[in-house]
Order: sequence, then C-alpha cells, then structure tokens
Amino acid sequence: MKTSDFNYELPKELIAQDPLADRSSSRLLLLDKKTGELSHKHFSDIIDYLNPGDCLVLNNTKVIPARLLGVKPDTGAAIEVFLLKRLSDNEWETLVRPGKKLREGARVSFGDGLLTGQIKKQLPDGNRIVSFEYDGIFEEILDKLGEMPLPPYITHKLADKNRYQTVYAKYDGSAAAPTAGLHFTDELLKRIEDKGISLAYVTLHVGLGTFRPVKVDDVTEHKMHSEWYRIDKTAADIINKTKAAGNRVICVGTTSCRTIESAAKPDGNGGYMLAESEGDTDIFIYPGYEFKLLDCLITNFHLPESTLIMLVSALAGRDNVLSAYEEAVKQRYRFFSFGDAMFITNDIHCVHNQGVEK
Repeated sequence: MKTSDFNYELPKELIAQDPLADRSSSRLLLLDKKTGELSHKHFSDIIDYLNPGDCLVLNNTKVIPARLLGVKPDTGAAIEVFLLKRLSDNEWETLVRPGKKLREGARVSFGDGLLTGQIKKQLPDGNRIVSFEYDGIFEEILDKLGEMPLPPYITHKLADKNRYQTVYAKYDGSAAAPTAGLHFTDELLKRIEDKGISLAYVTLHVGLGTFRPVKVDDVTEHKMHSEWYRIDKTAADIINKTKAAGNRVICVGTTSCRTIESAAKPDGNGGYMLAESEGDTDIFIYPGYEFKLLDCLITNFHLPESTLIMLVSALAGRDNVLSAYEEAVKQRYRFFSFGDAMFITNDIHCVHNQGVEK
C-alpha cells in the first residue's frame, strides 16, 4: 500500500481560509460506506440521518493559543515556539523555528520578558523541551501572548479566535482543533439530544503532528505521533449502552474515532467495550483495519496523502473515498479545517424526521 495511493487533485482556491458566519450552514456530503453512493445536503440536515438511540462521540478538547513569537535576547533573532505537550508545570515539548538557532541552553524572551524560556533538550525528531519562567499564572500569560496555531494552509488571520474552537470545548491542551466539531451549534446539539441521540464526550489533545506529511512510500512504515486522551466513566457507559442495544456509535472527527478505538477492549462476547481510561495513543488506522466500536463518522475533507484520508479510507474504502473527493471538487466544496463536512454512514436513505421540528 503506497502513500501515493491516497493522492488527489485539489485546486488551491477550494482550501477554506475563513469560517462561515453560521457554523451549521456548511455543506454536507453523505457517503454510503458500503455502496459509495453520494448525496448533497447542508450540515444542519445531519439530524435527519441520526436515529433515536444513536450516540455521537465528541472530542471536548480546547485549543490553547500555542503559537508564541519571541526573540533571542543575545541576538534579537525572531523565534517561533509552538507548544505541543505539557510535561510538567513549567516544561513543554515544543516545535521551534528556526531550529538551528535554538540549541540546548539557548534562551528566548516573549512579550518583552513577560515570559522566558530555555531549551533544555533536543529530541531525536527535532522537537525541543523548553522550561518556562514567569510570574503569575501560565495560562493567563499564554492567553495574552499566544496566538491560535492555525494550520499552515490557512493564510488569513482569524478575526475571532473562538471560531477555531468547538462550542463544547472544555479542557485546555490542543495545538489544533478537532475540526469536524466546528460545524455544531448549541442549538443543533440540543435538537439532536431532544430527538433521542446521546452525546458522549471524550478528550484527546490534538498535536501539530496531525499536519505532518507522510514521508515514507510504504504506508505501513509510517510512525504516528503520540497524543494524550481520556475517557471518563460517563462517556464509556453511554457508548457501551449504545453498542449493547445494537445502535450506532457515530464519531465526530478522526480524533474521537482514534480515542475510542485506542481504548476498546474485548467484552468477552465477541465484541468490544470501553472502561474509564487515559493515556497516550499513537494508533494508526489505514485500510485493512477492523473497527471495534465506531459505526459511522462525521468528518471534514482531508489533505492528500495524509493519515486522516487513510483513516476514512479504512472505513469507507479507498475507491469510495477518492470518488467522493473527486465529486466534492467538482461541486466546489470547501476543504480542510474551515471547510465543509462529510458523513460516512451505513445508509444515506435512512431519514428519521419523526417528532423533530426543523
């Protein structure tokens, strides 16, 4: 299986640069994972394709303003530091630019000295462990000095940083948003719950590694970055109850998918279940993978040759996914983080409107 097998042609102008005024007004491409059949809707129509008894799994991580712009006090050189993972109160694993200027022992000043950092260690992958010094509360200083770490393909400045957060974002820790969730509004989530669909919230702190390209020709040789996740007892119980009743577990985004698939354990009856758990996951899902808990997936359109398009291909088949992407390009869908959405389902004709006012 070659990385090039997951390539497709995307006109640059289809990369969404700004979020829509109304989150739920984005377009929605329905893909039947068995037949490859497609249907064009709007995201607010998603409720029509959710059945009472289904469960939506949502990632409630919160993006931190993880991009820090500073200078080297001794030379005045401009430095960028991206916070990737908190290791202790004052130490973070980071991505730095330019790396050649930041060897072990180098210092960086942010906000005229409001925050300072020292490079403690260079890791094998080029990342740096940075120890920070400051007076006060780190989160408040970061909120003042940091910028939202938008993906490299977004060149516009974000007017409202809350638009790179889901409306249910709760726990600080991500360097990137779980973007499939950006389409939901509080109103739409309430209507979904009122219809009898359960909401299970899990946490996976998304790292910038999600944007790193696959650099090997053979997919199976790619090594995934590690990300921290947590599933509490409430979420585990909701998902287990949904599976036991024979209803669908529908993940909102690849991060929610990777979370529950990482934590799935045999239930002793030929199926799988969840328990309260937390830890690091580097699960890599690509075609040939057998899903343990996930039935359907709400997701955005992903970069060519990325691990994310490989994941959706594992669910719906590479040919079906690439055909859907080709159709999305023809229909001028908006791609990537601020773009439109896809619902990979098991039956695009199954519409349930009973008792639901639109």
